[in-house]
Amino acid sequence: MDRFTAMQVFTEVADRSSLTETATALDMSRAMVSRYLESLETRLGVRLLHRTTRRVSLTDAGTEALEHCRQVLALTHDVQALAGQRSAAPGGRLRITSSVSFAQAWLSQVLADFLVQYPQTQIEVVALDRAVNLVEERIDLAVRITNTLDDGLVARRLADCRSVLCAAPAYLARHSPPLVPEDLRGHACLTHARVGQSEYRLRYQGENVRVPVNGPFQSNETTVLLHAALGGAGIAMLPSYLVSEALRGGRLVHLLPDCEPEVLGIHASYLSRKHQPLLLRTLLDFLAARCEGAPWDRDLPAATPALRKPRKK
Repeated sequence: MDRFTAMQVFTEVADRSSLTETATALDMSRAMVSRYLESLETRLGVRLLHRTTRRVSLTDAGTEALEHCRQVLALTHDVQALAGQRSAAPGGRLRITSSVSFAQAWLSQVLADFLVQYPQTQIEVVALDRAVNLVEERIDLAVRITNTLDDGLVARRLADCRSVLCAAPAYLARHSPPLVPEDLRGHACLTHARVGQSEYRLRYQGENVRVPVNGPFQSNETTVLLHAALGGAGIAMLPSYLVSEALRGGRLVHLLPDCEPEVLGIHASYLSRKHQPLLLRTLLDFLAARCEGAPWDRDLPAATPALRKPRKK
């Protein structure tokens, strides 16, 4: 870990006698503060702090190390003031996590473009359909699709994630399309094992409705549900970033266009705003620019008129 930041964290803890207050002052998670302290203690080979549930105090070794850390920080500050912190181009390595479907449908291409523009960069993508602990897994950036944010992380909203109800023409050739939300009860609905297992939550004619659904197919991975829908297995509620190409190509049909599933946020989450590497700051801005306006939603085909139900007057 960055030794300069570790020393700054240590001096803040020494001044405040609190990991929580230090985390707030440095805009970090408490877990990240502990990680920096442990890395500094490991590097120096001594215990710097006595930690109890109520207070934090310096050890003898910590008292001696504190003065040296202050001198290094002061000297570093002077050098930075003279030379500046600007770099010709970002470089280094980042470890990123994302859902499998978003990584495959969108993120991988954006990161490929980023690598072309910044060739001194290396990126590892950990694609998982579960949230991971950024500290334990040593993740620099998590792209998460949720409306429930982790209080211990900083989050930057990149775009909205909208979903659509859709089915393949082959399925609709065998079954009458749903015209109102309640019609979904009689259809084979493909569901996610962790999200919406037994119901679809929709916004219809100004009201929030919950429709109980069931069907023959369930998966914990969104792309698996996509392929099942393409195969004619039933109706699925899928994110537009994943199905936009299939909708444009006619391989899937948008159903119940007057119903809007819950809109989620696509967020870039990380541990701290302060002392961010130039590479991470650059990537955050790059992702925000590419995701602006949810480009996967542009030019989507209108729903087939025959699948619409006339609005009540």
